[in-house]
Amino acid sequence: MCRNIKTLHNFAPPATEEEIHASALQFVRKLSGVTHPSKANEPAFAHAVDRVAQAAHELLDSPVAHGPPRDREREAEKARARAKIRYGAPAASRPAS
Repeated sequence: MCRNIKTLHNFAPPATEEEIHASALQFVRKLSGVTHPSKANEPAFAHAVDRVAQAAHELLDSPVAHGPPRDREREAEKARARAKIRYGAPAASRPAS
């Protein structure tokens, strides 16, 4: 699950509320071992996600970046290139055998 958590610091434009919430949700899911909590545990789960998101906001607002902000599209291109090396060409673009 945590493979989906992306670096959110030092991007232009800054991380959105949705991105921060999504990473907090993934973190709480991983920590609890639960993807979808039961009805009885939903309030505690939601509270944990909110607290982690709040901590993430504080963390992202605190550090001083020493380099220029990273470009989201450029970082996505680099990730696609790494995936291509790691996994090969996507199935749709592979020639039929």
